[in-house]
Amino acid sequence: MNFNEVQFEFAAGTKEQLPKSDMPEIVFSGHSNVGKSSLINKLVQRKALARVSAQPGKTATINFYKLREFRMVDLPGYGYAKVSKNEKKRWAELVEGYFAQERNIKLIIQILDMRHPPTDDDLEMVDFLYKSNYPFAVVLTKRDKLNKTNQKLQLEYYQDIFSTIEDLPMIEFSAQDGYGKEEIKALIESHILQTE
Repeated sequence: MNFNEVQFEFAAGTKEQLPKSDMPEIVFSGHSNVGKSSLINKLVQRKALARVSAQPGKTATINFYKLREFRMVDLPGYGYAKVSKNEKKRWAELVEGYFAQERNIKLIIQILDMRHPPTDDDLEMVDFLYKSNYPFAVVLTKRDKLNKTNQKLQLEYYQDIFSTIEDLPMIEFSAQDGYGKEEIKALIESHILQTE
């Protein structure tokens, strides 16, 4: 599966603008500033396909990237405190509108910052994905910012937090050296190739 043949397709700012779901979709979800854009860019080997914002909370749209076999869907980062109530409400309606539609979602990649405990928003999102029976995986970013001992401790910590979710894939990732990239790509491929 070629991850390098990719193009930015569309940015939807309201649920009415969401394009038709005519391809399998891999969804990326996570807190503002968790390294979502960096992960997408690393997977497709582009420096700036997904814009890495200097200011968290700037991605206020659902961005769609088209590959040959599937589409990557980048949800707006949640939980950024400096955004107005109206803007937060619009984001929530947009994301809820996305999930309320009949969409060909093959996998949701829930991104968490390995260095810190999950936020309430993170836990709410994981709970929503679990209760809604979506296939999802947890990717722990910023691995390179921890030493070996803390990498091990934080992985065990996260495995313990989500131990009640059976068979939950959990992958450590570093945008800096690409650690975990091939494992994430293999996971995406296996979900795309699964027949209905």
